[in-house]
Amino acid sequence: MSFPDLFQNRLCLPIIAAPLFLASGPELVLACCRSGIVGTFPAKNQRTLAGFEDWLIQISDGLAHSEAVNGRQLAPFGVNLIVHRTNRSLEQELNLCVKYRVPLIITSLGAVPKIVDRVHSYGGIVFHDVINTRHAQKAAAAGTDGLIAVVSGAGGHTGLANPFALVNEIRGFFDGTVLLSGSISTGSDIAAAQTMGADLAYLGTRFLATRECQSESAYKEMIVNSTLADVTATPAVSGINANFLRQSLKRAGIEVDDASPHDTIDIDRELGDALIEQPSSLRPWKDIWSAGHGVGSITDIPSVEQLVTRLRAEYYAAITAQNQKVNYLSS
Repeated sequence: MSFPDLFQNRLCLPIIAAPLFLASGPELVLACCRSGIVGTFPAKNQRTLAGFEDWLIQISDGLAHSEAVNGRQLAPFGVNLIVHRTNRSLEQELNLCVKYRVPLIITSLGAVPKIVDRVHSYGGIVFHDVINTRHAQKAAAAGTDGLIAVVSGAGGHTGLANPFALVNEIRGFFDGTVLLSGSISTGSDIAAAQTMGADLAYLGTRFLATRECQSESAYKEMIVNSTLADVTATPAVSGINANFLRQSLKRAGIEVDDASPHDTIDIDRELGDALIEQPSSLRPWKDIWSAGHGVGSITDIPSVEQLVTRLRAEYYAAITAQNQKVNYLSS
């Protein structure tokens, strides 16, 4: 197990609230950090660099104020950067992260040593999304501090691997922090992730259905009313395989079993289109809604504080129950 020094004595649970496109904003990030877990957001949730900088200031100042009032360090926050040739503002986004010394950078679609070095220069750490062993090896070679194993069932851009297989293979060559992402909705899921070899659990869909999430209420209600059978994976929306709610796909006229990419990948265009009002068309991510396989375990829309309290109780109950089973076997 490898737990980052940055997180020591600052978390009440070993989880990161994943960066959710269009859904994670300062309110959600601050609520997570104040509740004792890592809150994150994608840089692309702001259409402009000025807006992105405003959010960095708002979150940094908000955490500094809370820490001064409480007299202790809170959980750190993180920013997701899309490392892809079509993200034309990546360098400027990174410059702002360095300027405000963002504690955690989560990179997707590319692991670059130069980015890792710049984050390390001010004491930050870098975690990277991977969906297979080859990607994990490349990210490890780039010097990343942690690998996020995105397995089958994860919301958004998803993997195809079985979690046991991918985590075990990563552990075979990587001694940094390992995170597990995919279908994690309860405290017992978090405990199971650690039992199988992950250090931290990475929860996305569960935090979509919280009061502080800035997604519209209809999206949250669809998650609450959905089960595993309502989630399907397709590259037809973004060009990259991703899990979406079938009802929102049908509403957009997309065949739920369509396996063909919609077009060439262009991150700036895709994310930019989602942020621009287009009354005559349904937009990916904004109107076509993503969710992971764990939706069946999500039955309400609590505040982040209420959710973390519940997850913590479930987590320790699961550990206690497992210890009792071990004691029974060894007696």
